[in-house]
Amino acid sequence: MADSLVTDSTLNALEKALDISTQRHTLITNNIANVDTIGYKPKDLDFKKTLRKALNSNSINLHQTHPQHIQVGSGATGQRQDAGTVKELQRRPDVDKEMAHLIENNIKFRTSVEMLLRKMNMIRHAIAEGGR
Repeated sequence: MADSLVTDSTLNALEKALDISTQRHTLITNNIANVDTIGYKPKDLDFKKTLRKALNSNSINLHQTHPQHIQVGSGATGQRQDAGTVKELQRRPDVDKEMAHLIENNIKFRTSVEMLLRKMNMIRHAIAEGGR
């Protein structure tokens, strides 16, 4: 049951959104930390494009690297989190712009967390009411 109440596509999308927000946070904070570094080029990540790409490509090819590992083809599946396209920007880091990006990214992260909490509350409610 791939699309059950507990493991549906919403939870998968929220998980990936949180991972991408975390990765983007790291890039932005590195840009802020290196604002005075000569020759440093800031990096950024397109959240929408990276999330779309991550949601469209979930599978990876597995291969057995040790004889005692689980056999490939025995029902084992893998999930790949696509790192997305980190692009190097041509401008010099600007603290004000980077702080604005950090705030925007924080809002996206907090929104994803809130949606995840609401989804978990719906599942908890369904479990509690289902037993009555």
